[in-house]
Amino acid sequence: MSNPVAKALWGHYNRHPLQILLVWFGLTLGIALLVGVLAVNQQARESYRDGEQLFSNPFPYRIRHSQPSVEVPQGFYVQLRREGFNQCVPLDQTRVVTEKGQDFELVGIDPIALFSAFAANGNISAVNQVQMMELMQPPYPILVSNTLANYMGLVDGQHLTLENGQKIGPLKLVEQERIKGPRMMADMSLLRQLQSTPGLTAILCGEMTEREFAHLQNQLPIALKIEKEQSAALEPLTNAFHLNLFAMGMLAFVVGLFIFYQAMSLSFSQRQPLVGLMRQAGVSSIQLAKALSLELVVWIVMGLIGGNALGLLLAQQLLPSVAETLSDLYGANVSLSVTWHWQWGLSSLLIAVLGTLLACGWPLVRLIRTPPARLATHMSLVRFSGREFAIQALFSCFFIGAAFAVYQLPHGQQAGFVLIACILIASALAMPFLLWQLFKLLGVIVRSARLRWFFSDAAASLSYRGVAAMAFMLALASNIGMETMVGSFRNTTETWLDQRLAADVYVRPSINVAPRVSNWLENHDDVKQVWWQWRKSLPTEAGTLQVVSVGGTQAEKEALVVKVAMPEYWQQLHHQRSVLVSESLALKRGWEPGDVIELPAPMNENWTVAGVYYDYGNPYGQIILSQKRWQAMWPHRGQVGLAVHLKSGVDSLELMKNLGETFRLPPERVRNNAELMQRAMQVFDRTFIVTATLGKLTLFVAVCGLFFATVAGEVSRQRQFALLRCMGMTGRELALLGGGQLLLIGLLTALIALPLGLVLAQLLIDVVLKYSFGWTMPVQYFPNDYLLSLGSALVVLLVAGAWPVWRLVKRSAILSLREAF
Repeated sequence: MSNPVAKALWGHYNRHPLQILLVWFGLTLGIALLVGVLAVNQQARESYRDGEQLFSNPFPYRIRHSQPSVEVPQGFYVQLRREGFNQCVPLDQTRVVTEKGQDFELVGIDPIALFSAFAANGNISAVNQVQMMELMQPPYPILVSNTLANYMGLVDGQHLTLENGQKIGPLKLVEQERIKGPRMMADMSLLRQLQSTPGLTAILCGEMTEREFAHLQNQLPIALKIEKEQSAALEPLTNAFHLNLFAMGMLAFVVGLFIFYQAMSLSFSQRQPLVGLMRQAGVSSIQLAKALSLELVVWIVMGLIGGNALGLLLAQQLLPSVAETLSDLYGANVSLSVTWHWQWGLSSLLIAVLGTLLACGWPLVRLIRTPPARLATHMSLVRFSGREFAIQALFSCFFIGAAFAVYQLPHGQQAGFVLIACILIASALAMPFLLWQLFKLLGVIVRSARLRWFFSDAAASLSYRGVAAMAFMLALASNIGMETMVGSFRNTTETWLDQRLAADVYVRPSINVAPRVSNWLENHDDVKQVWWQWRKSLPTEAGTLQVVSVGGTQAEKEALVVKVAMPEYWQQLHHQRSVLVSESLALKRGWEPGDVIELPAPMNENWTVAGVYYDYGNPYGQIILSQKRWQAMWPHRGQVGLAVHLKSGVDSLELMKNLGETFRLPPERVRNNAELMQRAMQVFDRTFIVTATLGKLTLFVAVCGLFFATVAGEVSRQRQFALLRCMGMTGRELALLGGGQLLLIGLLTALIALPLGLVLAQLLIDVVLKYSFGWTMPVQYFPNDYLLSLGSALVVLLVAGAWPVWRLVKRSAILSLREAF
């Protein structure tokens, strides 16, 4: 390869500098979104394996009560210290809400115990020692990582005002995360001021020998248990969440790849005359292929560097929201710090190379193999467009057939994603052909000469607008699909919670205190009735199974949202050996009403499924049995909850206050239905904020890509616009020409994207969501959101089409014509 050949080919970007931005933009942002998702997923999975960390030191073991709502006695921790377990430290946790409605988890520690534990292992730095000792000094500062502070909008030295008016702080920002996850750290004395409970949330223990671990297990009381790490329990539960994130990242990469393909195809087509002249001058095809291949290598390297850097920044912004979601849903503690891993770089390299070959392989081969005489005569890419669009339409038929075949196979999460991918690809490939045929038809049947020219020119413009329009359509359909799915899910969950939260106040006392609390409530003048509910988790080979009891009143029956059931299922549940099964468990096990099933010991065999009920708040499988059956198997054992129904007009807050003061119950164990509803919907909104953000970013990439592709294409048509202006067309007419064609393409693209997005939402709910989480629900529609998304995107397209014309009109017509040539 000779330097003059490369210089001549690469000199194209001196005349079209905007294409540098367009090419880099598509590949870089596609890789960035994919790398960001890979980073978030890997960081979460590494956090599952690392377990709890305090001041960057791991504590893989956790001792807690078998009932999550009950605390570990502080006396047992004192006993452990006397036994010589210096690697164990106390931990207390509470969730506080600020006056602005922000809620966060506050972790209380014992700095002296931490210091001795770290000193024994030699894992303490001078900085850690100083920070731990500062926590013990009034007014008890709160440590918060820079990442969490930036996410929550907090600054160093700030005091937090809680919803009850109490002020805590000051906040002290640390350079490195001293406690992993979306949490703040303080001395345990501060938590004692916020909640007057003598117990501990858990006891964390560092590494120990097998002998020490066996001795520790022998010391545990019956009610306490020790757990090691979280990976085995959390990774299966969160697989669906991480797979959904990865699917969104891949979609964003595909959209970016379409933009990259659009830019490179336009670049190759604009260099056709130059390549033809060089071929006629004696430059061989091999020399041209080497120069253009080297150009692609440069673009790949630039895209990888920029994409990995931007991907890390994106992951840093998304990770706090993901960490909150995983903490709320599964109790996972995910670190907020992200570091680059070579696996991401290798994955992005392989995907970028494969994507570049798919995007640029055919345009490069077409440019090299076309006869030089045809290239040198200013052949336009338009000559190939109709044939290529027809070939794309044939390929779309293949993907439609593949989608039909996948739909006939057994449904599952992965099959659902393959089905969605086939439908999206088929729609994207068929769309340019449909638009091209429509514009050709309109260019023939309309009577006005100007309109005929308008539609014929619009068909010709698809040669450089078609691929960008495909990316725009994919992003728009995906955004509409996600908006519909999330909105339907939110409304369904809210309706389900309204029915399930039938009581006014919910209390979670310990087993020993529960009878006294129940008697106090039943004798209270403001209380109508009290429901008891027992709960217990049973380990099985297929995962954790939750067993819940229910009373026999009509109100408790109405509080259950039953999907399908046997006749007289309520009587069967309470008088026969029957259970109700949650929808997700029934789908996973293939159970239907009337089936006789086997359950883990001590429940054992011959249980009849009386019905299946909706349960949108439980990641585990769940069954419901009667109070009578529960007491027969587990008399006064398990986690207990009381649902309190008040008489009309009674203030629940006053009762909650009296109840908490009488039995010394912390606020998190006494909640009213409004508070539980608000908390549940906050968790829901945080769960889908990452998916919504990725959807918006994907749409942003597509709209920006279409904007730059259109600007680049319109700039390349400056000669045509200059000639039209010299022939007498006004600036307004030229603006209508550029913007009108693009608006027409955008409107037709939107008309295709809207039903496609609704089909996508139906598939997400009926296939992906159903087989990921086991939940079904009706699809609901949100016209206002669709109009907002479509309208904002079309406004951007209008600006993209009118801006090059506006630049032309602002200058002299003859000067623009001279520069165009």
